[in-house]
Amino acid sequence: MGADVTAMGGAPLDSPAGEPRGRFLPRALGVLSLGLGAAALGTPGLVSRVIGVDDSALARTVLLRAVGVRELVPVAGLLASGTPAGWVWGRVAGDTMDLVALAVAWRDRRGERRRRVGNALAAVAGITALDLLAAVLASRAATSRRRAFRASATVTVNRPADEVYRFWRDLENLPRFMYHLESVRADGDGRSHWTVRAPGGRRVEWDAEIVDDNLSELISWRSVKGARVPNAGRVRFARAAGGRGTEVRVDLVYAPPAGALGRAVAKLFGEEPGQQVRDDLRRFKQVIETGEVVRSDGSPEGLATRQQLRQRPARPAADRAPR
Repeated sequence: MGADVTAMGGAPLDSPAGEPRGRFLPRALGVLSLGLGAAALGTPGLVSRVIGVDDSALARTVLLRAVGVRELVPVAGLLASGTPAGWVWGRVAGDTMDLVALAVAWRDRRGERRRRVGNALAAVAGITALDLLAAVLASRAATSRRRAFRASATVTVNRPADEVYRFWRDLENLPRFMYHLESVRADGDGRSHWTVRAPGGRRVEWDAEIVDDNLSELISWRSVKGARVPNAGRVRFARAAGGRGTEVRVDLVYAPPAGALGRAVAKLFGEEPGQQVRDDLRRFKQVIETGEVVRSDGSPEGLATRQQLRQRPARPAADRAPR
């Protein structure tokens, strides 16, 4: 029973679910930078009066224009980069220079101008706090992406796509061929509870939700917010060439946490996550085509993958007789 299986493992990936973490604030700050830069370059006189700094020709033509250029430089990186941390930290550095300059101006001003400079100083301090928060979040997201791994595999099974889809859509079937899964409990409305047994007697549990479900074509799921091991998966079903059944492609991503739990999860998935997925799909091929993982005479230990792998392959009675 040969399985046509290919896989790729160990590639860095973004956050397992939805918008990559740490991207919303950088994009918002990119829009803010665009507006501030355009105002400083387009109407420097108005800006200098609003913030109460010296409205001399030097302030309008040199200082504010320099600020405008500095605001516009990181816009593209903030709006489009998948790794905006460096761009946001650049804004923090620029904010620091602005705060120093405004503090000097506030000290030297009197009356109405001093009040306007004070207002500008407070506004820039607020923007600096946002920039600092965005920089920290973007840096954490970059660290998370470096820890995240993706594994993909494909197998061709001799069954029609609708039958394969129905089997996989019942998520409680997954422990029958996924070695690390102890159980999956369907809770309704696309939600489910997953349990894996990690080394050292640990159990890792999380809740997941189905995010895409196209009949006989696609199922995708992801862990809900707050999961100790963020992860996501997608399985596609397509007719195999030459009427040879169904091609099943699985894509998985997970992000091991830090600390002892992270080390246990890394050990659980092994050095090569792609190999784990290939092995799972070979067992899936056996289960969907024969009804069980072909390991022994029946399944006295149970149907879960861990239970079946403890059993011996079937042998003729003569081979089992004592010599």
